[in-house]
Amino acid sequence: MTEAYLGNPNLFKANTKIEYTEDQVLEIAKCMENPIYFISKYIKIVNIDSGLVPFDLYKFQEKMVTTFHTNRFSIAKLPRQSGKSTTIIAYLLHQVIFNDNINVAILANKSSTARDLLGRLQLAYENLPPWLQQGVLNWNKGSLELENGSKILAAATSSSAIRGGSFNIIFLDEFAFIPNNISEQFFSSVYPTISSGKSSKVMIVSTPHGMNMFYKLWNDSIHGRNDYKPIEVHWSEVPGRDEKWKEETIRNTSEAQFTTEFECEFVGSVDTLINPSKLRMLSHNTPIISNAGLDVFEKPVKDKDYVITVDVARGTVRDYSAFTVFDVSKMPYKMVAKFRDNEIKPILFPHTIERVAKSYNNAYVCVEVNDIGHQVADALQFELEYTNLLMCMMKGRAGQILGGGFSKRGTQLGVRMTKQVKRIGCSNLKSLIEGDKMLIPDFNTIQELSTFVRRGSGWQAEEGSNDDLVMCCVIFAWITNQRYFKEMTDQDIRAKMYEEQQNAIEQDMAPFGFMDDGLQDDSFQDDAGEVWTPVTVRKGEML
Repeated sequence: MTEAYLGNPNLFKANTKIEYTEDQVLEIAKCMENPIYFISKYIKIVNIDSGLVPFDLYKFQEKMVTTFHTNRFSIAKLPRQSGKSTTIIAYLLHQVIFNDNINVAILANKSSTARDLLGRLQLAYENLPPWLQQGVLNWNKGSLELENGSKILAAATSSSAIRGGSFNIIFLDEFAFIPNNISEQFFSSVYPTISSGKSSKVMIVSTPHGMNMFYKLWNDSIHGRNDYKPIEVHWSEVPGRDEKWKEETIRNTSEAQFTTEFECEFVGSVDTLINPSKLRMLSHNTPIISNAGLDVFEKPVKDKDYVITVDVARGTVRDYSAFTVFDVSKMPYKMVAKFRDNEIKPILFPHTIERVAKSYNNAYVCVEVNDIGHQVADALQFELEYTNLLMCMMKGRAGQILGGGFSKRGTQLGVRMTKQVKRIGCSNLKSLIEGDKMLIPDFNTIQELSTFVRRGSGWQAEEGSNDDLVMCCVIFAWITNQRYFKEMTDQDIRAKMYEEQQNAIEQDMAPFGFMDDGLQDDSFQDDAGEVWTPVTVRKGEML
């Protein structure tokens, strides 16, 4: 007779003696060797309609378990309500029972979600036969510990969730729904906890939610740029889901919601500045150089012209100081480098800008000077004496006009971000990107574009997101339509786009056909049907 743990008849205390039959020993060995067999035969889950039932794995769930078991790094993109979390919970239960001293972290976008997942695991554990269980040392809503030394922790995904710990398995549930800034900080803090071992596992499972860290990891796994093994499941692989179910689901929700939650499309917010279909087509590249916030996609080329646009933050963790470097020698304009740092102070930022600008053939620099940006612009102009700093002049109703600073009246260093400048810049940016006249290979910029949405009468990052790099692009897009820029680069983007649009219209229009009525070229037919032919009269002849 086993001794119950804290009065729970489904659990027993550690160091309780259990006698095993020969068949039970053979069964334990079989379960240890084959996690799919263990899950299918002994794990029970709660079904909405039928209550507690055995976990009958679908084919794609068996594939998931096999992938998790044979790979250190796995990433799964699955539709909603496909049993993805339950599958991993069952696999984690197998690992802690049949392996000694395994530390597991269950992390989700919310603490309540992580604890709910642990609760499901505990329920499945309590319904195991006693001879398959381990004695319990600790058992609560946030963690558990078994007598074989294995532990499970449930917490919200954050930069400090498991800092300082050492884990054999980390399970990240609904990772796409974790705010962008937290997911980046989390990976920078969590990876050292698993890099020390050769068998540690990271399992990421989520439904897509815009172009964020999950999108980057998934995209990199597809193209072989990281070590994650991708697992993709289509909604039709879930039994009971067919075209009729699809039509019913769309009718009761929306097509956009179905596309995201069941088709697993990496669609950002619906009301983005850039059309979602275009955002899906944007592809990021891996920087050739990445150091201290600076990502370089193309090194400087002699005799090419470059423009740098700068957005300045206060040096707090929330916002980033950023700048983008564009090659403007020819169209399409191409982002060749970008800098983003949320800790650099405004007093040091000008030195970084100057160093990069000089390396890119003394690039033209335009600084946004609304808040403390003027401090950066002043340092570039007067302390560092950088010569290619762009300035703006006020021209009455026309507002700010880009110039070289030759006018003595109303001249300012950089551009002030007014409603007019932002409206024109956003409009130009949309035209440039959707017209393939502006190439953006940077993941962070594409990520910000996917959350740059209409808010009120303007455009801003949605709640919890950043738009520092996007604002650098907005400034650049505003610059491209300025007369001074056209003279400086000998390029008129508006004229070229209009010319291309007219050519496209002419090519799309079907040419008018010609009808042959069988008459000679100089003959015609009157209303009565009589054919008239002109008579040629020679000189000196009479009719």
